[in-house]
Amino acid sequence: MSRSQLVAEHLPLLRRYARALTGNQASGDAYVAAMLEAMLGDPSVLDESHGPRAGLFRLFTQIWNSVSVNDDAEVATLPMPPERRLSNITPLPRQAFLLLSLEGFSEEEVAFVLGSDVAETRRLADAAGREMAAEIATDVLIIEDETFIAMDLESLVKNLGHNVVGVARTHADAVALAKNRRPGLILADIQLADGSSGLDAVNELLRTFEVPVVFITAYPERFLTGERPEPAFLISKPFQPAMVSAVASQALFFQRNSRNRAPKAPAA
Repeated sequence: MSRSQLVAEHLPLLRRYARALTGNQASGDAYVAAMLEAMLGDPSVLDESHGPRAGLFRLFTQIWNSVSVNDDAEVATLPMPPERRLSNITPLPRQAFLLLSLEGFSEEEVAFVLGSDVAETRRLADAAGREMAAEIATDVLIIEDETFIAMDLESLVKNLGHNVVGVARTHADAVALAKNRRPGLILADIQLADGSSGLDAVNELLRTFEVPVVFITAYPERFLTGERPEPAFLISKPFQPAMVSAVASQALFFQRNSRNRAPKAPAA
């Protein structure tokens, strides 16, 4: 497999990770583009000693943590609220936590990606876990038509200290529940069994109030094509509880730190 094919294979999930760090598709993609430009300029910067995927994430991390990139005026003009710019870049513990929980890297691979060692990786992940456990509890709406998955999600968010306001299995149910009890977080499946769309339900809700949304789907690649606006927070089925915890906390982190919120664009 050629290098370009290897990059294409891993690029969608790298873009997902970049958006999880920034909370914004445009800014996440800007950092991924900077990484690709660096690799095109000098292919030797890609260290594949732990495999091509870990190598791409390592190179992205080097770009992400680069002072020269972070101070670039062009990056500062990305279309995102001012409070979500460089002053609120996700700290290193959250990077470690997301790499472990969202992307499923081993501790050794995360240490490689971050340029640290396993002991430091564990310390960073523990620090992120303590920070995320201290997040303010919120009301959660679950949009999921599969009974057992809905039950798992309900149990998970309750264990995280949140309150479940309801489980919706259709577009209509979701809109009705949200109008009665405006949630502080939505976990939404994309394709519902009755043929309705979780995306459509969320977009209808976002026209009336702002709320962070985490989408859950068995086919994340279909929504990571770069051909249209994409969900900022996306989880693959089947999922691990730690993955849901990490992404939900990340979504709440950005919501909590938004002081001058602009109207939210449709999710797709």
